Parts: sequence; C-alpha cells; structure tokens
Amino acid sequence: MRSGSAPRPSRRRKPLFLTVAVVAVIVALTAVAWFTPLLSARAVTVVGNAGVTSEEILAALDVPTGQPLLRVDTGAAADRVASIAKVDHVRVERKYPSTIRVTVVERTPAVYYDAPEGTHLMDASGVAYAIEPPPPGVPRLTVATPARDDAATTDALTTLASLPPLLRPQVTEVSAPSLSDIRLTLTDGRQVLWGSVDESEQKAAIVGPLLGQPGQVFDVSSPDLPTVR
Repeated sequence: MRSGSAPRPSRRRKPLFLTVAVVAVIVALTAVAWFTPLLSARAVTVVGNAGVTSEEILAALDVPTGQPLLRVDTGAAADRVASIAKVDHVRVERKYPSTIRVTVVERTPAVYYDAPEGTHLMDASGVAYAIEPPPPGVPRLTVATPARDDAATTDALTTLASLPPLLRPQVTEVSAPSLSDIRLTLTDGRQVLWGSVDESEQKAAIVGPLLGQPGQVFDVSSPDLPTVR
C-alpha cells in the first residue's frame, strides 16, 4: 500500500514548478522592459493640435528619448501638456514597442472680449486662454468683469449654449448688464432680449418662430408673453 502512494509528491511538485517558471519569466520580461532600452521611447506622435505647435507640446511632455516605456509617467506627462493655456485636455499613451502617443484636444472659443492688453478668447467654460484676434463667427462678450467666476459671464455663456443650433451662428454679441438683462445682437442688427437664464429651454423653443415676424427687438424675457417691436 505504501509503495503505491509514493509517486504522489512528484505529481504535486510539477504544477508548483510550472508556476515558479511562469513567474520567473514574467519577472524577467518586466525587468527587460523596465531597465533596458529594448522597449524604450524612441518616437513621439502628436495628434489633434492646430493652435499649439508640436514643438511646444514635446517640450511640455518632457519624456527623454530612450527612457523605457514602463517608466514613463503618462499621467504626469499629460498634466504638463495640459498646463498649456490652449489645451483643454490631453491623453498620453504608451504604444509598444517604442512610441509615446499624445492626443490633444484644444480649447475652442465660445466668445471673445476686449481688454486693454488685447482681445481675449474665452471657451464655453469661461476660461480665457489666448490674446489674439477672434475667428469669424465668434460673438463678442460684453460684461463688466469677464472671468470664469463672474456670474454675468457664466450666465451669458449658458444663454449661448441654450440657443437653437440655427440661431447660434447669427449672434454677434451677447451682453449682460445685469443677471436679469441678457441681450443678444444678431448679424442683421436685430436684438433678442433674453432676460435671465431662467426658463431658457422655453425661451429657446419660442425665439425661432418669433424671429420670423417683422420687427427689430424680440423680447422673450417673459416666455409666456413674448413681444416684438
């Protein structure tokens, strides 16, 4: 009986040996990837940029050529590129065997405003990110203190975002002398008195048909009683 049970320990040792061998291979491959230039950053591709040069992005990325890909901190690299004012967000990826891929999404102007130092471009979230001439079709923002944390700026941007798609390109200026007096000027000189951001969905639904009527001033500040004059 004892002689028949003797082979059992060797059968148990075989799976253990295979497990140890697999772990050893994984450790060896990881060491190769971590410490040797075999899988190192030898190329960087940048996509999605237009207003920011690839050279500026590469400088901010700051990934040394030849650094093993596993040792590249993609999160920190992405944060450095995202610190560029015109960059909204960015993704940095390892592409084996030897490439870093940077995908950039740039900020797009929702409005512009004039200041003593020049014309500022501002995106839909209220970030002023560049001083340069606005692209065609971008409306002027007229508020007392344009800024991301300014309530009038926020409400003016919210109003623009709520407009029907066909109306939005016709707006040349959005002004907010007060939070209850948001006004839109259209390309043909007509004005839309929006009032506050309250009930913007209802105002957006009626402003299109209302603009089909003759007149110069279209008041939807009280959407239940819109007027034209």
